[in-house]
Amino acid sequence: MPQLHYRACNLCEAICGLAIEHEHGKILGIRGDREDPFSRGHICPKAVALKDVYEDPDRLRHPVRREGDRFVEVSWDEAFSDIGQRLRAIRQEHGKDAVAFAQGNPVLHNYGASIYAQTLLPWALGTRNRFSSASVDNLPRMLVSRWMYGNQVILPVPDLDRTAHFLILGANPMASNGSVMTAPDLPKRLKALRERGGRLVVIDPRRTETADVADAHHFIRPGTDAFFLLGFLHTLFSEELLHLDRIPVPVEGLKEVRALALEYPPSRVAPLTGIAAETIVRLARDFSAAPSAVCYGRMGVSVQEFGLLATWLIDVINVVTGNLDRVGGPMFTSPAVDLVAIARRTGQPGSFDSFRSTVRGLPEFNGELPIATMAEELEANARALIITAHNPVLSAPNGRRLDGVLAKLELMVAVDLYVNETTRHAHYILPSTTTLEHDHYDLALHAVGIRNTARWNGALFEPPAGLLHDWEIFLRLIAEVSPLGKAALAVGKRVTPRTIVDLLLRAGPTKLTVAKLEQSPHGVDLGPLEPRLKKLCRRIELAPAQMLKAAAEAERKMRQGEATREAREEGVGERANQLFLIGRRDLRSNNSWMHNSHRLVKGRPRCTLHMHPDDAAPRGLESGKVVSVTSRVGSIEVPVEVTDSVMPGVVSLPHGWGHGRTGVRLSVASAHAGVSMNDLTDENVVDQSCGTAVLNGLRVEVCPLPLGERERSSSTSFSPPPAR
Repeated sequence: MPQLHYRACNLCEAICGLAIEHEHGKILGIRGDREDPFSRGHICPKAVALKDVYEDPDRLRHPVRREGDRFVEVSWDEAFSDIGQRLRAIRQEHGKDAVAFAQGNPVLHNYGASIYAQTLLPWALGTRNRFSSASVDNLPRMLVSRWMYGNQVILPVPDLDRTAHFLILGANPMASNGSVMTAPDLPKRLKALRERGGRLVVIDPRRTETADVADAHHFIRPGTDAFFLLGFLHTLFSEELLHLDRIPVPVEGLKEVRALALEYPPSRVAPLTGIAAETIVRLARDFSAAPSAVCYGRMGVSVQEFGLLATWLIDVINVVTGNLDRVGGPMFTSPAVDLVAIARRTGQPGSFDSFRSTVRGLPEFNGELPIATMAEELEANARALIITAHNPVLSAPNGRRLDGVLAKLELMVAVDLYVNETTRHAHYILPSTTTLEHDHYDLALHAVGIRNTARWNGALFEPPAGLLHDWEIFLRLIAEVSPLGKAALAVGKRVTPRTIVDLLLRAGPTKLTVAKLEQSPHGVDLGPLEPRLKKLCRRIELAPAQMLKAAAEAERKMRQGEATREAREEGVGERANQLFLIGRRDLRSNNSWMHNSHRLVKGRPRCTLHMHPDDAAPRGLESGKVVSVTSRVGSIEVPVEVTDSVMPGVVSLPHGWGHGRTGVRLSVASAHAGVSMNDLTDENVVDQSCGTAVLNGLRVEVCPLPLGERERSSSTSFSPPPAR
């Protein structure tokens, strides 16, 4: 008889509750859990991918070793023995830094992998050549928290269910389901905001799915968010629209921020941003006058030339208007597992610039180097790489360069489920259990929820015989490379991730346990966010020295940009014909690591280049025509979709993957076919303040293909994946 299993979906930050109907080891259906107090029955198309991954015949279920252009199955003992011997030899001859380590964002959605891949394995390796997806994602957000509030895990979260004014920059939560904002069922929540008389305003170079449901949307030139925010702050300071009396802790650095903001009147930044001065003034006045308000920015803000600066200015606006830590403003969670308390007890506020990359001198963050420098650092310093849940050939800047570097490594070990664009270079692929075959607790995502909740996710199925969990694989690797490895392996077999989370729950403010959570299969509602800034930090450093330095650099480049813009307007110079490239997200998409998400989720996103009619007409383009898009690092061919949903001067491509790319079952060949926006992104273009890769605002040229080339491309651009 069919049974129901309740758990949360872990494919994005929304952690929507699921009701999975199953019988005799088969999934009969997946629907939203109506009894989940947080997601309330909401589900998005991604959730069906849990079934597809579990049943996928192409998923690896045994360790494999690359032999020539094929992978062959080997035993776990054989794999670990050879890997350990080769790693030890490389470390002995070339030093610890000769073994690199890289991890992708799915590690965040697997508590066993989080505990071991983010802490114990890097400790055992002792290498400085560590990389992750943070530097193409949330690095600016965490670094601003480190400098302003004293710890990188003190993360402000929009109190979305109670705010009266929601100002969004560079985020599209209707498609992404939220980011550093765990908020299931965004459509209903945004609808409720407007129904209670609230206001939703979106600032974005593209009229996104979120902009479509907003009260107002304003185009902004890519990469200029920081200048818009400075003009916004100018209005707040010049018109004394401040409410600092609402902030419960001392605020230092107000004088410096005021002096900075007053240098950027809206009339000065309007030509640069493309937003009229009177519009900037009105937006600032409306924000300050609202009963409660949140200024929120994410990926589109983070991964641009002045992403760190813009992220800081967003927090400054929330502070000086008195909205931080206030009902309806950006607030802080009280999670059952208190990450802030753990960071304090372990003395880990977050590190930055304690060492630098050897080639370009880019700063580390949390012991990791920016992914933009991964190819050159591997080429210069590394002989081996251990990588988990990460597909940087597809998601890192200039992935094709990295593709070539990986092919030259003496040893590459991937902890992964698939052969994909990156893992095809691995000498060994070590597959782990899937989501439905292991238990899970969302350590990070409950800590950024718009409501305080907790939920234990039990395993639905027993894993296939002999298959290991991620954390068991990492323990075995630690045992091979560390002198203390055997002791760690013995302890790890007794102290499992479940045991660790149970201890953290018991030590937390709610005194929950795993056993108690198991008695509440739909999750536990711990109440709305409450003011708690006084418990988190003693003061706010409104003007960190690093941010004032970043602002000075932005001013210098702004003056250079003004001269460049004049040249463009006159139609002279090498950039006269260039457009700004931005990414875009589709609701049905997963991430670049899940390489075959297009096949797993029906209705794969259309890989077209969005272009405004004003840019298409002079180039003789219309929808369906194939064009070449060229940057310094490469060129791709893609059909155009002419639409006024993008700002004039801007073109948009899906980010992180491309049509036609696919993994191949056990072959290393043809895994890098197709196109990706990251075949255009330039690894040499980074936010100089922190090393974050610049993925938005990349300058490209778009040209129609000659007739012969056009016919060839149009016949191949949308070819289906090869038969498996």
